[in-house]
Amino acid sequence: MTGYKVANGNGHSNGNGSTKGTNGTNGHSNGHKSADYTAQENPTGNGKIQCELTHEELRALRVLNEDTYPYEVIEEIADFITKGSGMRPKIGIICGSGLGSLADIIQDPKIFEYEKIPNFPVSTVEGHAGRLVVGTLEGATVMAMQGRFHFYEGYPLAKCSMPVRVMKLCGVEYLFATNAAGGINPRFAVGDIMLMHDHVNMLGFAGNSPLQGPNDPRFGPRFPALVNSYNKDLINKAIEIGKAMGIESNIHVGVYSCLGGPNYETIAELKALRMMGVDAVGMSTVHEVITARHCDMKVFAFSLITNKCATEYSDKKDDEANHDEVMAVAKNRQKACCELVSRLIREIHMASA
Repeated sequence: MTGYKVANGNGHSNGNGSTKGTNGTNGHSNGHKSADYTAQENPTGNGKIQCELTHEELRALRVLNEDTYPYEVIEEIADFITKGSGMRPKIGIICGSGLGSLADIIQDPKIFEYEKIPNFPVSTVEGHAGRLVVGTLEGATVMAMQGRFHFYEGYPLAKCSMPVRVMKLCGVEYLFATNAAGGINPRFAVGDIMLMHDHVNMLGFAGNSPLQGPNDPRFGPRFPALVNSYNKDLINKAIEIGKAMGIESNIHVGVYSCLGGPNYETIAELKALRMMGVDAVGMSTVHEVITARHCDMKVFAFSLITNKCATEYSDKKDDEANHDEVMAVAKNRQKACCELVSRLIREIHMASA
């Protein structure tokens, strides 16, 4: 028996029966699913290697190794979800780190583990359960991702934001994107909620975009405008809901920026971001918003401020950000975040009823 690894289509053999992909993954897919399979010597003795994979398995490997997903593959994923749930959701929710409880309040849920959804990546980060939940919330049909995909996990941005296109083909018109973020604005306190009204796309500055490559007009135009990415009506409604909840002093409107991670930012980087007008910083959301706006979805997004970013040099370890702190703050504030999202969904549902 000869072991080998299936890489993307431009892989090459290293002479010992293993194939290495030219993307540096040593034959492993970008989906972090092992592509190890057993190959069998051809009994005819002609020296050829016979791979014991079905057509569907080979196709799935090819998709997982590709940086982008064709329209037809995304359509297949959407069909799998809508047929499996028997629903066509109107609102899509992406739960940030520690905010997976947003999906737990969905009623009559149909749950899909990521690893069981055809051609779907898997989430590898603590606090991201890795499942898709479809059901009803405040009378509206919704779908929620308990776990997103990040650039630092090794996924290209198009794959990170691919679920947004799946949502679109499932029937979603509104995207709610949440995240845990560090507060750069000195007025922000830990536990505050920042409603995003704009962003600074640092990954885009480096020439990285979820829309790179050939454009499929069935999703949207080649050159989408992002001036009004965040829906002003939803922001204003969220502010009113915050007043009604009695958390007006804990709600702000601001600018978010996404960095590549997984390391947290340096003091110099945080100072530079503040000079650019950034109020909070994280490692997600922006590419999801770009993808959503490309396919004409209405976007509402907010950051839960889970730590205050240090903008002055200090020897104190307490000034250093850490993931445990992020998770603890998210857990303490999940009730308020859930209520804010629920009330806003109720407003949308009542307006369309």
